[in-house]
Amino acid sequence: MNAQKQNSAFQFSIGVVLYPLIVVLSLWLVFWFELRFGYNFTPFGVKPREISGLTGIIFSPFIHSTLSHLWHNSVPTLVLIAGLFYFYKPVAWQVLLWIVLGSGLGTWLIGRDAYHIGASGVVYGLASFLFFKGIWSKHYRLTAFSLIVVFLYGSLIWGTMPIRDGMSWEGHLSGFLTGLILAFVFKTKIAKPVKYVWETEAYNPEDDPFLQQFDEDGNFIDPPSEEEEEDQLI
Repeated sequence: MNAQKQNSAFQFSIGVVLYPLIVVLSLWLVFWFELRFGYNFTPFGVKPREISGLTGIIFSPFIHSTLSHLWHNSVPTLVLIAGLFYFYKPVAWQVLLWIVLGSGLGTWLIGRDAYHIGASGVVYGLASFLFFKGIWSKHYRLTAFSLIVVFLYGSLIWGTMPIRDGMSWEGHLSGFLTGLILAFVFKTKIAKPVKYVWETEAYNPEDDPFLQQFDEDGNFIDPPSEEEEEDQLI
């Protein structure tokens, strides 16, 4: 019973597939709407240190400048949100919401004077949270997923630095730091590693049926023959 409760976050559900698909399809729908009807939603992005620019905290992740920009954010968004809802289902919505707010607000505070758009801040936040949370959890499955995140998206760390013109490194850095903070804040709200019987304090090796088959030197104890058993009965 306890083992099932502890690993409830690791049970597959329709949301693991459905939620990331809905998010990514929303990104593409907004981009299609801009192209189809000739709109430009860039002014709805984050405009640092302007009150009107605060609305971009919510809207900016759905706005992309080019098809390439959208594509490069869609794949990691799909993978990372799926991982979030599979491994951290009890807190997934909270984490996702705080990453959106944290990355957007951080961009509003430190960003250069321009419109900042795109879901990359959220991508950095998710990658950061999933990596650090998995490492700190000391749970073998979460740690393994952390290593997968590093393998797939480890190069994202360079995006937190001002190395390319036109790239919102401020949004990337804000998302990364938000994920790092959340990985620490939610430390008590994930599944704990299952403890086997021999790892508990109540375990007594002398009562273990398997170990009773060996002597104190580790040698296998031959079971008594039928004649020996009959002699013992007599």
